[in-house]
Amino acid sequence: MLRTVVQRLLQTIAVVFCLVSFTFFAVRLIPGNPFADEKAIQPHLRERVAEPFGLNESWGKQFVLFWKNVLTEGDFGMSTSLFGRSVNEIMATAFPVSLTLGAGAMLVSLLIGIPSGVVAALRHNRLIDYASMVLAMIGICIPTFVLGPLLQLWVARNLPWINVAGWERPSDIILPSFTLGLVVAAYVARLTRGGMLDVLAQDYIQTARAKGLPAFRIITRHALRPALLPAITYLGPAFAAVITGSFVVETIFAVPGMGQHFVTAVTTKDYFLLQGLVLFYGTLMGGANLLVDIVLAAMNPRLREHA
Repeated sequence: MLRTVVQRLLQTIAVVFCLVSFTFFAVRLIPGNPFADEKAIQPHLRERVAEPFGLNESWGKQFVLFWKNVLTEGDFGMSTSLFGRSVNEIMATAFPVSLTLGAGAMLVSLLIGIPSGVVAALRHNRLIDYASMVLAMIGICIPTFVLGPLLQLWVARNLPWINVAGWERPSDIILPSFTLGLVVAAYVARLTRGGMLDVLAQDYIQTARAKGLPAFRIITRHALRPALLPAITYLGPAFAAVITGSFVVETIFAVPGMGQHFVTAVTTKDYFLLQGLVLFYGTLMGGANLLVDIVLAAMNPRLREHA
C-alpha cells in the first residue's frame, strides 16, 4: 500500500510540474504583455515597469527563478493585474470562499445523488427508476450558466431571505451550492445506480436474501459499500474541480472565489497569478486523486492485496 501511495505521489509531482511548465511558456507565447492597455507605453518605460517582476530576463531565467522561489520560499510572486497584492495573498483570501462553496455543492450532490441512485436500482425498470434517470440526464445536460439564472429567477425573487447574488450572509451559499451540486448529483446518481445494480446481481447478495436477511441490512451492510466505488472514483476529482473550477457560477452569483481570479489572470496575461493558480489547481487535483486511491483501497480488500 505504501509503495502505491509513493508511486501515485511521484506521478502527481511529475504531472503538476509538466502542467505548470506548459502554462509558463504557453502564456508567454500569447501576443501582448501584462502591461499592455489602451494607451501605448514606450519600450523603455515598459522595461522599467517590468523590471521589478523579473520579466526583462530570458524565459529560461524566469522559469528557474519561478521554481526556485516556489520551492525554497513558497513565494508565487506579485500579481501584475492586482498591483500591490501577492499571489499568495490572493489565493489565501479566495480559496476559503471556493472551499466553502465546493463543500456545500458536494453536500448537495451526496444528499441527492446517492439516495436517488440507490432507490432507482432497487426499483429497477419501474416508474421511479425511469423518472430518476430522466431527471439525472436533465441535470447533466443543463449547463450551470442556464441553471444559475433560473434559480435566481424562480427562487431568489420569491424568497426575501435569499440574495440573488453576493456573499454577505450565510444564506448566500444556498443557490450557488445547488447550481454546482445538482450537476454533480446527476452523475453520482447514475454511477450509484449502475454500481448498485452490479452488486445486487452478485451471488453473495442472492445468498444473503436466501438466508432471510432483512432487505435494509443487505443494502446497508453488504451492497452499499461496493456499489459506491464508482461514485467515489468520480467524487475525488469532481470535488477539486468544483472548488477551483466554478468560474461561471462564481461570476453569476458574484462569489469572491478563485474562479474570478483565474479569468482575470487569463484576460490580463497576469503570468504569476495564472502560474500560481495552475500550480495550486494541479496539486489539488493530484491530491484528490491520491485520496480517492487510498479510500478505494480501504473499502476494497482486493485493491489492498494488489497494492
